[in-house]
Amino acid sequence: VQLQAFGGGLVQAGDSLRLSCAASGRTFSSYAMGWFRQAPGKEREFVAGISRSGVMTYYTDSVKGRFTISRDNAENSVYLQMNSLEPEDTAVYYCAARFYGGNYYEPNDYDYWGQGTQVTVSS
Repeated sequence: VQLQAFGGGLVQAGDSLRLSCAASGRTFSSYAMGWFRQAPGKEREFVAGISRSGVMTYYTDSVKGRFTISRDNAENSVYLQMNSLEPEDTAVYYCAARFYGGNYYEPNDYDYWGQGTQVTVSS
């Protein structure tokens, strides 16, 4: 499967952004999906994950209540709605797909990655 993330940009603290990730290739609904981010000098970290059906969602503590992950299997897309953005959210954001098993929070358990989209939040 091929993934393409887009929707990043430069915003001010408190603003919102919606990231999108479009998938092509094998059946999108067969994959659990995740969003990760990587800030300069830091390791890639889990942000949010969503099950194949979209029923189950998972978030890292720092984004709970501010970010919402969702998916539309008919559109082969996964989204990350980011509200109340903070400068600490500045990073390159990646979407990733996991076909079977593994841990939502572990980047090594994902099979496919998008190219990343830059999110910059100014104070």
